[in-house]
Amino acid sequence: MDNSQKGGFEVSDKETKKSILERETTRREFLKMSGKGIGGMAISLSLLNLLGCSKDEAEDVVAWPLAAGVLVANRNKCTGCLRCETNCTIVNDGKLQPYISRVKVGKNYFFGVDGPKLNYAKADGAFGNKLMTPETCRQCAEPYCGKACPAGAITTNDSGARIVLQEKCVGCGACHDACPWHLPTIDPETKKSTKCISCGMCANNCPTGALAIVPWDDVKYAMRKYGYLA
Repeated sequence: MDNSQKGGFEVSDKETKKSILERETTRREFLKMSGKGIGGMAISLSLLNLLGCSKDEAEDVVAWPLAAGVLVANRNKCTGCLRCETNCTIVNDGKLQPYISRVKVGKNYFFGVDGPKLNYAKADGAFGNKLMTPETCRQCAEPYCGKACPAGAITTNDSGARIVLQEKCVGCGACHDACPWHLPTIDPETKKSTKCISCGMCANNCPTGALAIVPWDDVKYAMRKYGYLA
């Protein structure tokens, strides 16, 4: 078993570690600019184009920093079909079970990520402005889930994604409770935790193109070209 499969947050070799650290640097800088979404980002049209949106659309576009790249969710294109959840569980779990999907749309379907509000008719979700918000693991540099796991079941794979080692997971739910967004989910059948591994199946199979993954190399180039990175 190589280091990428051990408990803790190790990677397999120096080159892999270097590439992950470079990706982390780009991701941190991107997060400083983006915050929750990209509507308030002071960025160039070229970077907007790279993320697949115009200035007019930016307010309704959310960007999640994954290990492989930026997962861009254009809410104007999302129809709430939940096919991303279906494809995620078929590929990763061998069954159709949206509840354990690593990308979450259904839980935000009616009222958005912030839940019901008094002004729900003007807020996100099917009961409001009809804008759906796909949500997934932020692949935190200092993962709350991994620190909370009592069994050391959450580690880092070669791509830099935080993954759950099924053979070590005891199904206690500590990762779910520790995550600020409660994204790790315990499979009620296997009693094991599931979380995003940055496989890209949600984006690859989105019928409307609402989801897309932009590689970190492309993001880093665009940010450096316009002075966001040294």
